[in-house]
Amino acid sequence: MKRFVATILVLMLLLVGCASQNSATPSLPSSGNEAEASESSAAVEENGLRTITDATGRQVEIPQKVESIVCVNVGTLRFTTYMQATDLVIGVEQNEIEPRITKPFSYINNALFSTLPVMGDNGTTYDEEIVKLSPDVVMAAMDKDAAQALQEKLGIPVVTIPLIDNMFDEAAYQTLELMGEVYGRQERADELISYIKGLEEDLALRTGDIPEEEKPTVYAGGISFKGAHGFDGTEASYSPFVAVGANNLADQTGQKGAFNIDLEQVLQWDPDIIFLDFNGMALINEDYAANPDYYNSLTAVKEGRLYSQISFRFNAMNAELALADAYYAGKVIFPQQFADVDPVAKADEIFEMMLGTKFYDTLKEQGYEFKEMKLGE
Repeated sequence: MKRFVATILVLMLLLVGCASQNSATPSLPSSGNEAEASESSAAVEENGLRTITDATGRQVEIPQKVESIVCVNVGTLRFTTYMQATDLVIGVEQNEIEPRITKPFSYINNALFSTLPVMGDNGTTYDEEIVKLSPDVVMAAMDKDAAQALQEKLGIPVVTIPLIDNMFDEAAYQTLELMGEVYGRQERADELISYIKGLEEDLALRTGDIPEEEKPTVYAGGISFKGAHGFDGTEASYSPFVAVGANNLADQTGQKGAFNIDLEQVLQWDPDIIFLDFNGMALINEDYAANPDYYNSLTAVKEGRLYSQISFRFNAMNAELALADAYYAGKVIFPQQFADVDPVAKADEIFEMMLGTKFYDTLKEQGYEFKEMKLGE
């Protein structure tokens, strides 16, 4: 028994000595795995998720850094272009690769858009194609339920923007703010918002002190909505007129937005100045050929006060064209207040800021320009 106890004691002493020796042994040089693990952890944090609130109030988790998107329905790709974020776009709707001069963002970027995969058309999504593309985010102009259903179907975050139909609509500013947040381009969003609000203020200040009774009456004909319309196609709260405080006769009807008016009403009004949308000119000239007496009885026609408006509605509002139209309308209606404005130069300034390039000459080559109009030509 004594020998057994002695043996146990010896073994315990040996174990204590080994432990002490190990604790004093210097650590071996690092293999580098620790640094790799640290970098990997940082990458996970950088490329993790963040939560944003979209236009419908939905809380949507998106990557910390969004590197790829697709745009669904009207307005999303247009405003993405304004945001100088076409480098993020990896798929487009079919209707966005048809170059239309009155949809400048699409026309200018056709060389890019026409090379991208088609993932939908006019708001109809090709879900399998979107899943194949696997964008970080789907930007969509749709309601809350539709967005949530699409997100669940795709397994991809869907961020909504509001439908925009006014160049100074709060929804437009909201969209720029939201895209700045999603795309990580807040500086560009701030630049655009500041610029557009500056135009809004400039236009309003020029005419804000003119009494209503001193303003000439104006009428806009040939306005496009759901297709082309003739002289009876007009619009209440017509954006370029609202911007300059014009006395738009269509506002007296109680209607909202674009509509067809009884032409006898226009004859009774006998507007001082008439503006004509280029998109409606074929129909207007056709009707003029059949009913010249009607048009020639209008004072504005007899005295040569017919002027153009470059069509700005194609797949909803193209804000840069509406802004340019506002300055031209102001120049015509209130020449004294807009004496310092060259509408062509101002249009190109707007195009360059919003589209990245001057565009007026291209419009003019295609027959869209600021000028006095003549019926029958």
